[in-house]
Amino acid sequence: MDESASLEGGLRERKRAATRSAITAAARVLTAEHGLNGYTIEEVCERAAISRRTFFNYFPTKEDAIIGHADDDIPADVIEEFVAGGASSRPGNISPTLFRDLVRLSLRLSDDMAGAEEETRQLIGVVKKEPQLILRIIGITEQREAQFARDVARREGVPPDHPVVQMAVVLLSTIARKSSMAYFSDGNTRAYQDLLMENISAASLLFSQPFDQPEPTPAEGQP
Repeated sequence: MDESASLEGGLRERKRAATRSAITAAARVLTAEHGLNGYTIEEVCERAAISRRTFFNYFPTKEDAIIGHADDDIPADVIEEFVAGGASSRPGNISPTLFRDLVRLSLRLSDDMAGAEEETRQLIGVVKKEPQLILRIIGITEQREAQFARDVARREGVPPDHPVVQMAVVLLSTIARKSSMAYFSDGNTRAYQDLLMENISAASLLFSQPFDQPEPTPAEGQP
């Protein structure tokens, strides 16, 4: 692929992401104002300046539009930079910089927090108004975590079900959720990055402590 084709493909994807974002923002505002059943898809299209056909090219239902698209969680260039960080390690061996680069990735993504803050607050307000959307949020979160596991596994040259990969996904996802809950809580005055690093440091301290591997329990009937 030549450079012009690559640039054209990148521009096309940015336009698609911008359209998805506009649809999601419109659906969230209308839901917050009128409730899920208080507006039509046509009103979403009017607010986002798109056609009805374009809406269905991106989302099958209003509920899906409200939650957003799994592909919009981590920008492709950011994840590719993270994956490239493991290139110097032998495939199949967990790279010694994985945790460091996971922290850097988390901080890189937190830089976008200010830009996405209003959208996140909209989503929180929408879920409070329409709590049945929680199940869809859980579903899209599982999709994003599964994709993140595949990206970490690709970087390390191991299967996605490798225990270190799975622990990395669970740990970082849990820390991100805990940090977000604290950041968006009533009365919070701390920056998201401060909360994030506090939780990462706490996890690092905990897992750096030595522990005694328990002896395996003999199977029943064995001495």
